[in-house]
Amino acid sequence: MTQPAATAPSAPPPPPPEAVGPLMRSLSVLRELAADGGRQPVGDLVRRTDLARSTVDRVLSTLARLGYVRIEGRDAVLAPRLLELGNACLAASELPDRLGPLADRLADELDESVSLAVPDGDGVRFVHQATRRRAMSLAFRIGDLLPAERGAPGALFADHWDAADWQRWRSRRATDPTDAGFPAVPPRRAEDGTDDAAGSGADAASPAGFEARVAAARDAGWSLDDQLIEPGLVAVAMPVRDTTGRPVCALSVVSHTSRLSAAELPDAVLPRLRETVCAMEYALSLPREAAAAPDTTPGPSHPAHATWMRASKQELGPEFVESMARGLITLTAFGAGRAELPLTAVAEATGLARATARRALITLEHLGYLATDGKLFRPTPKVLELGFAHLSGLTLPAIAQPHLVALVERVHDSASMAVLSGDEIQYVARVPTVRIMSVNITLGTRFPAYPTSMGRVLLAGLPPAELSARLALTDLAPLTRHTVTDPGRLLALLEEVRSHDYALVDEELEEGLRSLAVPVRDRTGRVVSAVNVSTHAGRCTVDEARERLLPALRTAAAAIEADLWVAGRYARIPVL
Repeated sequence: MTQPAATAPSAPPPPPPEAVGPLMRSLSVLRELAADGGRQPVGDLVRRTDLARSTVDRVLSTLARLGYVRIEGRDAVLAPRLLELGNACLAASELPDRLGPLADRLADELDESVSLAVPDGDGVRFVHQATRRRAMSLAFRIGDLLPAERGAPGALFADHWDAADWQRWRSRRATDPTDAGFPAVPPRRAEDGTDDAAGSGADAASPAGFEARVAAARDAGWSLDDQLIEPGLVAVAMPVRDTTGRPVCALSVVSHTSRLSAAELPDAVLPRLRETVCAMEYALSLPREAAAAPDTTPGPSHPAHATWMRASKQELGPEFVESMARGLITLTAFGAGRAELPLTAVAEATGLARATARRALITLEHLGYLATDGKLFRPTPKVLELGFAHLSGLTLPAIAQPHLVALVERVHDSASMAVLSGDEIQYVARVPTVRIMSVNITLGTRFPAYPTSMGRVLLAGLPPAELSARLALTDLAPLTRHTVTDPGRLLALLEEVRSHDYALVDEELEEGLRSLAVPVRDRTGRVVSAVNVSTHAGRCTVDEARERLLPALRTAAAAIEADLWVAGRYARIPVL
């Protein structure tokens, strides 16, 4: 079928009279930050958003109060707390919760990367990734947006486009021939519209080639990506349909031509891909009570909105824009079991006045972050453009670093984070302080776990059987005259650490070195790392060190855990 020819794109519709201007401005700032890797000088944000400097300053001040942005010197930086907006969208869709475990199982069985993607306008956005770690592997993140024509899922979704959808796609191709609006993929060459280095994928991604692929996918029931994104990357995708027959997402298996060619991949993966799609469609047909239980792990939440808003306004004055904060918090009303909500339910969930919630919903719908049938509102995948891809790719050390900086500023001693590696600890983050006598340790440094404060916190977090097995293989050598080397005494000390939730080690690793550590736990309550402060033993007594350092350490660990709780809802957070 011949599709309509492209015409010049029409201007975006003007905002409705009820639209909240400050909310629109805050979202434009978040989009710019997300588009540039999550960090930008404030001056650049002023130029790129075409907003006044005073307006950008007020926007950033409000976003910082919400915990969505940090100000570091002259730069604005996206903060992990912002992920709660994308988390609400993903939870409302139920796709990662219901289908993610099945995708993970398929990735394990095939030993290939597997993804779930949903349609987003004339693009495709990832909502779940199960990747294989290889020298050449899939690098897309949850929330990344790809052009529909450059990938296997897009041909499946485009089969359901109407004439207006095809027109918008052609207009976008004409106005953005290099795919500059899709930073997750390598750019095309503007002169011919093909990829910079793509071979067989170039023609298939052209308008005529894409239409042919859509027709082929319709006939076959699956779609092939033969290096459409970049050379060497191949994929097969199938649609996953709901009970009405509508494709709600696409399941893709991604490989590399060094493992399987585009001709070999379908035969290798289609049987298991079809089985998994059937299992996913059955999972979608189940009522919520019979489906996998939604995540109910306790975690951070905004305080009572009305009280918090008043306190923020009193503290920050004109630098806190209430209408902006209220509008953003509106998105958090959605979630598991709350995929679609009427105005009244949104107002009740957020504690906002009905009129205030209505204006925020109208604004978010106008910007494409919500869809509505006139009565019920639901979040769209576009919410994920608000920094989700960048933030979901953070490592644990990156999450911890700003909190370690704040800790050092408070206690004026060096702070570090370490993880357990065998019978040693490995330093993964560190913020030194400047003193005449300071503790000099570099990232990657390893020490035995048993005579260090962070090692004892990490050992105490192990199950008893695993702890006993590790200590049995550890050479408890005396490193100083204070080092505890008796296994029974060490076990008793570790039990105290487990009971008190901190460890203080005095001159056991090195003469004159005293350190205090607390654990950092993930969403499941498992100890994944430790944070410590190291100081010279001559600066204060043991009791003084405990009194001065422990509250600050626990505050820092709690802040890291809060960010880790939000960041780890749908993404795997590497510890290195």
